[in-house]
Amino acid sequence: MEATITSTSNPKIKHLLRLHKASERKANGLFLVEGLKEIQAAMAGGFQLHSLYLNSQRESTLATQNTDVPRYYVSEAVYERISYGVDKEKILAVFYTKQRLLEHLELKTEKPLIVVLERVEKPGNLGAIMRTANAAGVDAVIVCDSQTDIYNPNVIRSSRGAVFTTPLAVADSSLVHAWLKKRQITIAAAALTRSAIPYHTFDFKTPIAIVFGTEAQGLSDFWLSQSDIQLIIPMQGTADSLNVSISAAVILFEAIRQRNT
Repeated sequence: MEATITSTSNPKIKHLLRLHKASERKANGLFLVEGLKEIQAAMAGGFQLHSLYLNSQRESTLATQNTDVPRYYVSEAVYERISYGVDKEKILAVFYTKQRLLEHLELKTEKPLIVVLERVEKPGNLGAIMRTANAAGVDAVIVCDSQTDIYNPNVIRSSRGAVFTTPLAVADSSLVHAWLKKRQITIAAAALTRSAIPYHTFDFKTPIAIVFGTEAQGLSDFWLSQSDIQLIIPMQGTADSLNVSISAAVILFEAIRQRNT
């Protein structure tokens, strides 16, 4: 099916605009992905394509390869209205959401490296951590007590599509803790506490889950009390902390360095 849309008042365009809201994405079971690389990542991650929207002046091999998917060619003005970022390819896709459940995670190594994120609020930070985790080759990312929708456009954009191709689950903290303990995985909390040790002195070669907290408040008492060890990144200047996505990158790549040595 093909059609041309030149009006921003078209019902399908209004439907796309509603999908910019988390409540609408949840109610419809749909989400938006803009950009060829991100769309291809979603398809590689097993997400089902619902429809494609392309600027009327452009063609895409993605569209010609998916002839069974409805395609809508839109004018420049319409595309600018539905776009949520800078996209040179000017292609936007609608995908069906799927549940990212804890019980669906499969650990393929005996000594997994897992990232646990508690109540991370900013979509950009969540996406950046997903991108870092993917680059580091972690076994899984688990989002606890989520404060942001994993299908938020800013999560997708800042992750560069890694949110689709990195093993990911969303669950309550208590369930995640029980899941980790059942598998005898050490829990290391990234926290500014008196008992924390410098991250580079810890042995990351064991099965481990590294837990990161919110940007403003850090980890909750639950994870601080339930962790086996607490890690700190020593500060040399006047700043007493780093952005959570930067902290995750520093600690994760130290873990990878040790594991590859």
